[in-house]
Amino acid sequence: MKKIVIMGATSGIGEHVAESLAATGWRVGVAGRKVDRMKALKEMFPDSIEWEAIDITKSEAPRKLLSLIRKIGGMDIYFHVAGIGFFDPKLDIQREVDTAETNVVGFTRMIDTAFHYFRNVGKGHIAIISSVAGTKGIGEIAAYSASKRYQQNYIEALEQLSRMHGLKIAFTDIRPGWVRTPLLDPDRKYPMTMKEGEVVPMILKALKKRTRIAVIDRRWAAAVFFWRLIPGRLWVKIPVTLSKPAEKPSEVAICLLYTSPSPRDRTR
Repeated sequence: MKKIVIMGATSGIGEHVAESLAATGWRVGVAGRKVDRMKALKEMFPDSIEWEAIDITKSEAPRKLLSLIRKIGGMDIYFHVAGIGFFDPKLDIQREVDTAETNVVGFTRMIDTAFHYFRNVGKGHIAIISSVAGTKGIGEIAAYSASKRYQQNYIEALEQLSRMHGLKIAFTDIRPGWVRTPLLDPDRKYPMTMKEGEVVPMILKALKKRTRIAVIDRRWAAAVFFWRLIPGRLWVKIPVTLSKPAEKPSEVAICLLYTSPSPRDRTR
């Protein structure tokens, strides 16, 4: 029986992945801050799911992760979904710091704990949900886009470290575009949105195949390809905005104007 710990399994993508895997016989450890949601998952799958309340910004989070691993009898995959982000064109200092503390400091705390665990047991698989927003620095979501770039570079560095020490640890970086969740404003229009029901099967496929980098979906993969072609000196001169597009925006405008998984305050 495969065993997975999902950090950030109390809403959205993480919760749906937990449900899908538990329904197909996986042993699933769910972690997050919403105790009621974890209890509900446990009631749905009493023989498959264990849970632990974990706030990744707290120093005790690694100890609680190891406790959850013991509850499910080990861990084959650590899947990090937890994170926050804000649409912050005014650059509110507290919001930017909160984002960094969760998506950088908290992320590092938990990924390192998983890395040490897998190094000790001899093998494993670390997977994360980052974002297409990590492709370029985006002014209106500065901390969010920068933190996602950090996450992408960090697991790349850990993969190199793993190879240097002959460790059998696989890494998967899943980069979604906009996923239609309750956190998206229903009164706004977004290009290339996806429903959770469409996204979760693609994520499960990437996890099971141990895909190194999976951009969700093909449309966003194409957009990311073209973003990468724009030199940094040109990118910073482009007035990238997350506002609603004009009535008839060009294809290029869509690629430039819409860059974040969510223009509202949001969490994964």
